[in-house]
Amino acid sequence: MNKELIYLPRSATIKRVKKLTSLDSLFQLEMDDSRPLGHTPGQFVEVSVMGIGEAPISISSSPTDGKRFDLCIRSIGSVTYALHRLKVGDKVGIRGPFGKGFDTEFLKGKDLLFAAGGLGIAPLRSLIRYILNNRADYGRIMLLYGCKQPCEMLFSEELEGLAKRHDVEQHLTVDKCPDGQCWLDSIGVIPTLIPKVDFDPSKTYAVVCGPPIMYKFVIKSFKEKGMPDDHILLSLERRMKCGVGKCGHCQINGVYVCQDGPVFNYVDIKDLPEAL
Repeated sequence: MNKELIYLPRSATIKRVKKLTSLDSLFQLEMDDSRPLGHTPGQFVEVSVMGIGEAPISISSSPTDGKRFDLCIRSIGSVTYALHRLKVGDKVGIRGPFGKGFDTEFLKGKDLLFAAGGLGIAPLRSLIRYILNNRADYGRIMLLYGCKQPCEMLFSEELEGLAKRHDVEQHLTVDKCPDGQCWLDSIGVIPTLIPKVDFDPSKTYAVVCGPPIMYKFVIKSFKEKGMPDDHILLSLERRMKCGVGKCGHCQINGVYVCQDGPVFNYVDIKDLPEAL
């Protein structure tokens, strides 16, 4: 990768901001040089706000969506708080894209079972949109998505659209439904949805992203259904910081998540201490 892209932020303009939840907003950006971002599904960028700092953010749009790209940003720290205070027309810095994304060529012809928890739907959205834009190249598409409560569900309008498609199977769940909120789907954690899905483990690949505690239970449920270890793909992007393998924040033994990931095959990291 060009060192300019590694170390120097390029200017980008915010083109649209859509509020998704009380903490999450979807930012649509475009590079000021008008060049496409050039990412693959599953990669991330470093987003900087002048005078504040930068943060790694997964890319939520598909490279097939055009020159503009989406970032789903949760306001949970100084940089992301500053980003949420920006408006259309404001500038940010972008480094990247970084990391190893999903191998879309390898996945062609295969059935795909997505399991997303909370904000984990954001990086998976990039791959889902890519597949839907190339739908004939892939097999069954199954989406399992859950969050703590209905008001935290991300991309709710898009999920309604997916529910109407005949070529996507979707199962939604929440941990609980507080009084006063309407919810017609399942109640329970993500692993409770897996037994409800009938799939052929020999030709199905699972794609998983969510809070760290979710992984071991989801993987256990998949293995109980007979899915081989090498059919489970995981995104570990929550561990990243600098994006270029310098700070060591994401290091797991000799593995750097920001460079060797964030997308990993489970068989390659299952024996690494602290990987999950």
